[in-house]
Amino acid sequence: MESAEAGTSWSIEDYALIGDTRTAALVAPDGALDWMCIPHFDGEPLFGRLVGGPGAGTFVVGPVGTAPIVTRQYRPDTTTVETTWQTESGRLTLTEGMVATVTGQLLPPTLLVRRLIAHDGPVEAIVTFDPRLGEQRAQPRAERRHGALVCSWPRVAVALHSSPELHLEPGRRSPITVFPGCPITLAMMVAHREPLIHVGPERAWDALQADEQHWKAWCRDLVDLPYRDTVVRSLLTLELLTFSPSGAPVAAPTTSLPEEIGGIRNWDYRYAWPRDASIGIGAFLGAGKPREARRFIAWLLHASRLERPRLPVLLTLYGRHPRPEREWTEWPGYRASRPVRAGNEAAVQHQLDVYGWVLDAAWLLTDAGRRLYGDTWRAMRSFANEVARRWREPDAGIWEVRGAGHQHVHSKLMAWLALDRALRIAATRRTPAQDVRAWTDAREQLENEVRARGFDETRHTYTRAYGSSDVDAALLVLPQLGIEPPGSPRVRGTIDAIRDQLGAGGPLLYRYPPGRDGLPGLEGAFLPCSFWLAQALATTGRLDEAHEVFGALVARSSRLGLYAEEMDPATGAHLGNFPQGLTHAAAIQAALAVRDATAAERSPGATAL
Repeated sequence: MESAEAGTSWSIEDYALIGDTRTAALVAPDGALDWMCIPHFDGEPLFGRLVGGPGAGTFVVGPVGTAPIVTRQYRPDTTTVETTWQTESGRLTLTEGMVATVTGQLLPPTLLVRRLIAHDGPVEAIVTFDPRLGEQRAQPRAERRHGALVCSWPRVAVALHSSPELHLEPGRRSPITVFPGCPITLAMMVAHREPLIHVGPERAWDALQADEQHWKAWCRDLVDLPYRDTVVRSLLTLELLTFSPSGAPVAAPTTSLPEEIGGIRNWDYRYAWPRDASIGIGAFLGAGKPREARRFIAWLLHASRLERPRLPVLLTLYGRHPRPEREWTEWPGYRASRPVRAGNEAAVQHQLDVYGWVLDAAWLLTDAGRRLYGDTWRAMRSFANEVARRWREPDAGIWEVRGAGHQHVHSKLMAWLALDRALRIAATRRTPAQDVRAWTDAREQLENEVRARGFDETRHTYTRAYGSSDVDAALLVLPQLGIEPPGSPRVRGTIDAIRDQLGAGGPLLYRYPPGRDGLPGLEGAFLPCSFWLAQALATTGRLDEAHEVFGALVARSSRLGLYAEEMDPATGAHLGNFPQGLTHAAAIQAALAVRDATAAERSPGATAL
């Protein structure tokens, strides 16, 4: 393993996520913080070594040299990470996290806290604080102020306090000795176009501990959950990836972590996808968190207002168009996976399925007794009218394939879902008769067409597109829709065809046949699809198989219970941006489907729906 100062060779899944619901950081097992953007998820990297190489900055706090890890874990029901190494002279523990709750206190919006504690004897440690800002990896102007190292650039200032006071210099490797009973605490605060608020290390530590109590209280009512550790960690991850000022769910906190090592499938996921937000609504509602579910709908209502009735594929955290996609040509990429991208070109695509996810989420809220506000229902009506008008058009599909559109079967099914859910909501409130007629007619036409043109009678499966011989793992959502009974031969045949034709070993699935997306190279198995498989099996009454698939996926999480977007079937290495909100939302929904199917199985005469 390379030293932290030379450059990272850690695998994607080795990293821990810490965050404050405004931005997030990824920390390697050796104590190297190798990714963090400021002031928000989609801002400029302050520490970017993960994809920018040694010159892009890192913040190392850990033992000198290589030391075996004794334990590395999240503190139970919190977002605080604790790592303990065994060195020749004793054990060294690093406890670290970021403070999410800052309202009502004189605290900076970004407050990172890291504390070293020695056990059994003095331990030699290292601190390297090397912030580099933005694409240019700009070095800071450094000075000492109020007992802290202050690094500044135009519009940005970062202060690092330490207790006891350490005389650190940016970019310089500083050896220190940690004595038992005398912890060393470092507190980093960030100011972006605002005054820099200094916080002493002990006060920062107290704030982190208070924040832990907030997370524990948040988790206290998460009961009656199968695979509780996995579900709670996934819920906490979704919370950390939710931008608290607006309620936007960021897809992942990273850009350009590759779907193929050394390949070009490297995308910027530091944005909010309405599809992902809608799946998150179902996950939070099912886990008993209605406030979080409503927050996503509120963001969506705000974010979509400028383009309504069109529903954008993705948006910035404040509901704006992302900047045009561009390449950072001087950045070497993670393990030479280039290009490194900022921005996402998929924002200009037409993806019909998004409307189905969104209207289904609105129906879930309605069905749970959470009546939609008038403005929200007007927005949903406009989306349903857009589907009724445009459902015949080809689209880019859920997988955002670049190039000409196709008649994707999954998109048609989700368009049917949008109209069906709009009609269900309309039955609960006054709705213009012309809307109801238009939605009813379009739903009937859609159903007839997709059943006739999207189903392969010979192979007993729905297909990827009209006239295609390929299958599509996105069709695993079919049992949840209602266009077919969950246990029908068509549904079961589609599930079995996907497992047979897209299986990548064990519980893993490719999302479509590898190599058929117009891009050079290949990609890994797509983890959300594997969780959709577990959900589909549970929903169709194949509970033993669902448990088998879900248990195998739990075993493939990172050591800290996190998931990327994809996985290398041969090695089990995680691929793509990390951690991935969609994967964690799909994991929650699969676990809830297992719970519901188990309850139905135990109830005489009940059937899984």
